[in-house]
Amino acid sequence: MLNEKYQKLAEELKAQFPKSLILLEEAMKSHTTFRIGGPADIYIEPDYASIIPLIQFLKEQEIPFIVIGNGSNLLVSDEGIEGVVISLGKQSNDITINGDTVVVEAGALLSTVANKAAKAGLTGMEFASGIPGSIGGAVFMNAGAYGGEMKDIIDSVLILTPSMEQKTVTPEELSMSYRHSSLMEDGGYVLSAVLKLSQGNPEEIQARIDEIRQQRTEKQPLNFPSAGSTFKRPEGYFAGKLIDDTGLRGYTVGGAQVSEKHCGFVVNKGDATAADVLQLMSDVNDKVFNKFGVHLVPEVRIIGRNVN
Repeated sequence: MLNEKYQKLAEELKAQFPKSLILLEEAMKSHTTFRIGGPADIYIEPDYASIIPLIQFLKEQEIPFIVIGNGSNLLVSDEGIEGVVISLGKQSNDITINGDTVVVEAGALLSTVANKAAKAGLTGMEFASGIPGSIGGAVFMNAGAYGGEMKDIIDSVLILTPSMEQKTVTPEELSMSYRHSSLMEDGGYVLSAVLKLSQGNPEEIQARIDEIRQQRTEKQPLNFPSAGSTFKRPEGYFAGKLIDDTGLRGYTVGGAQVSEKHCGFVVNKGDATAADVLQLMSDVNDKVFNKFGVHLVPEVRIIGRNVN
């Protein structure tokens, strides 16, 4: 039962931000690609103009909140999330193409941006066409695949700093590296990004997108919910191969399983809990370390109540 504090807060938010979708005790499993996660006290999808005033209001009221994108790299605890979840997605996803420059709001899906760029004859973003994340999340973690990374195509990013300053920064200023940006340590929120692509042949660009899509279908367990690659690539190794060579292909805890198709993925076989996934990840790390002396670092972001 939602406590009175959050019930009252929800009414205030509805009055102040009438264009935003506001839901109470919303199951986060409905908003993550893992299809796992307990309830958020309040879940909000704000329109773009409301993002900054909404964050300002929550800070002033000292209400805990977290900003997410498409939920494609998240594991939310079974106990859910205290306070407010701000989801930048359906109402903050504008895409504007001007020559070889693409301006995108944080909630725009990578696949949508890549496909629009391809139709406009712009190359450079094909690698991201199959990543099921949003621009904001992709900047936050410098998402990448098939030889490309976000830092390769970002010209600048508009962020909101923890001190509520709007600031335009470059990939260098964000210290973007393998699955990392300084936003992870410093805080701040991606509002939009300017991508710099190149003119190309639309048919060749689409052919590359189709090729990547085919490779993903052949190699990745797209038929089960997951959060993508579960562990970062250890230097000098591949996480999936280490897990496979440890004999953990198909290893199961509750409803969570090391994918039989690609050992770098943990999948939800239908009724997995966050506790199942966390135990499985811990087991895998221990067994790989015992055999190879390599620690596996989670790539998936773990959030929510009772998360250490």
